[in-house]
Amino acid sequence: MKNEFVLAFNEVLEEKGLPREVVIEALETAMISAYRKAVNASSAQQVEAKIDPETGRVTIYAEKEVVDEVQDERTEYALENALKIDANSELGGMILVESTPQDFGRVAAQTARQVIQQRIREAERDTQMRHYTKQVGDIVSGVVQATTPQQVTLGLDMKAEGILPYTQQIKGERFHVHDRVQSLLLEVKQTPRGPQIILSRSHRNFLRRLLENEVPEIYHGLVEIRSIAREPGQRSKVAVAALQPAVDPVGACVGIRGVRIQAIVRELHDEKIDVIEFDPDPAGYIAKALSPARVTGVYLNEHAKGTKTATVVVMDDQLSLAIGRDGQNARLAAKLTGWRIDIKSLIEAAADAMHRLQFDPDYGFLASGETENIPRVEAVLAKKAEGRPITPEEFTVVSQFVDRIERGLIYRRTAEKRQEDERRKVARSRVPEPAFAMSLEDLGLSERVFDLLSSTGYQNIGDLMLQIELDSDAVLGISGIGPKAMEDITQRLSNLAFPEEQVVSEVVEATVPVEAMAEAIAPVEDVVAALEPETVTPDIVQLPAAETEKIDSLAPVEPEVAEIVLPAPEGTLVEPQATLETKLPEADEVATQVKSSEFDEIFAFKPGELGYSAGTGDEEEEEDQDQKSGTKKSKKKKKRFVEVVYDPDHDVTLVKRKRKRGGDWGDGWEY
Repeated sequence: MKNEFVLAFNEVLEEKGLPREVVIEALETAMISAYRKAVNASSAQQVEAKIDPETGRVTIYAEKEVVDEVQDERTEYALENALKIDANSELGGMILVESTPQDFGRVAAQTARQVIQQRIREAERDTQMRHYTKQVGDIVSGVVQATTPQQVTLGLDMKAEGILPYTQQIKGERFHVHDRVQSLLLEVKQTPRGPQIILSRSHRNFLRRLLENEVPEIYHGLVEIRSIAREPGQRSKVAVAALQPAVDPVGACVGIRGVRIQAIVRELHDEKIDVIEFDPDPAGYIAKALSPARVTGVYLNEHAKGTKTATVVVMDDQLSLAIGRDGQNARLAAKLTGWRIDIKSLIEAAADAMHRLQFDPDYGFLASGETENIPRVEAVLAKKAEGRPITPEEFTVVSQFVDRIERGLIYRRTAEKRQEDERRKVARSRVPEPAFAMSLEDLGLSERVFDLLSSTGYQNIGDLMLQIELDSDAVLGISGIGPKAMEDITQRLSNLAFPEEQVVSEVVEATVPVEAMAEAIAPVEDVVAALEPETVTPDIVQLPAAETEKIDSLAPVEPEVAEIVLPAPEGTLVEPQATLETKLPEADEVATQVKSSEFDEIFAFKPGELGYSAGTGDEEEEEDQDQKSGTKKSKKKKKRFVEVVYDPDHDVTLVKRKRKRGGDWGDGWEY
């Protein structure tokens, strides 16, 4: 028995490639099952099995009840024997004891073998499921094991089987047994018989993975595949873009002398592959997607009936090439770009434009500008209808005519779309913002009207109000909503009260530079312009000794701080704490008459005696131009003893003035 278990255990580990723990668990389960079958034990009885992989010894432990006298050895155990195992054993308790049968041999081994095989198969399936689930979307290689009209069975790694359905095969392919085939792992399904692996060779991602394997630039991220359009076995179009400026994406995919792309073509059963460079411009992208045809013009219309339509104009000799066999080239280009493509020849486009200029009101605004070209185009169309040759100059005239008509219509549609957006924006501004957060149930409409509006697509009150602002007939046109229902809706909307939006003003602390503060002071200077003389820098004057003694004898003046409110620069919110409070001097204080004799003696000096230039003293003359006489008038100002000074150390502006204290004027300036 030892040798049988050891050999079986090692065989499973080597051949099946299963984890050691999985195999031991399967063997233990098999031994438990064999024990229950050998002794006819109840499934409710707890049974454990321990296997030593080194020796192959199997030990069975069964839970039994502790009793005084054993009547059934399968479920009972004597108290005296239980105390030898566990000193805390007592009557009525349960104890786990070794219960390996003496004849646990051939039948047990056969049962164990069957259970082991079943568990090994389950373990293999689980391992396969985990392995191939991670490879979904990648290329796998397998050997053909069997072929039927419905599918091809491939043998994969880990003894798994893959199925290649007929619908996922390339049209025209033939497979033989023992052929090695590459395919895309499309899907993995869990079935009672194990994982079902679905493969594909017609999926567009199969071409993507082949390009990644054959082109190192794509694998390393230098070139990116933007889009793939494929008809398996016939033709494919691939749009690539370079992620680095120095890389040629098309050349990298094709390879030297086409060696890279030819390897992929052979793998795909001679499928034609067109590699084009991606263009962010939709018009250029569509023109390249229609290669090998040469395109004359591409005209986009993104707003026609909610679809993206491109009108492509080609020369007459390029029309069949642009469309392709059975429309294949145009169909692949549409899949590649995501645009609906309408291909016309140049003559067909010109004839269509002429017809629309005459009968389509949307083209009426273009007819006035083409009065001179219409006869020329009609002559070319007549020559074409008669089968006469058309010169290149005539083709140029027709091409320019078609280009002007198509671009004019596109411009018109763009302008209309812009107007519609502006109209919708204005209507949106008239609807209160809280309305979009309110449910239609808040209107209190009848259940029938509510269901009609909800089924139409109105999610909230704001959507309904916006539609009424744009076009009330759209709501009235809903089947089941008549004039009375519409009147009820309008009345309920008018009576609806919306919560007022609270505007929170943010206070921003701004640091005003010196230049900005100087500009802010300008209005203050204008206010006090009539109260202060022009600020000048006097020359240094040497006064007589007698006058110097008089000035020194003047009583000192106690300083007072004047506060100034500076207006903030435009567009700047200044925090109230950072604002300078201003109190301008009163006019009567500034204009106080000087009665002191000593003060009059100081200011009795003429400007020339003090060294000041004429017109720059404390008495300033203001010249006014008389409009009627053209003569100048001079008006003397009163004496002002006020001066505005900016302190750069403290970043403030101060007003200095002299005030009368105790009947005398001091010689100092108050701040």
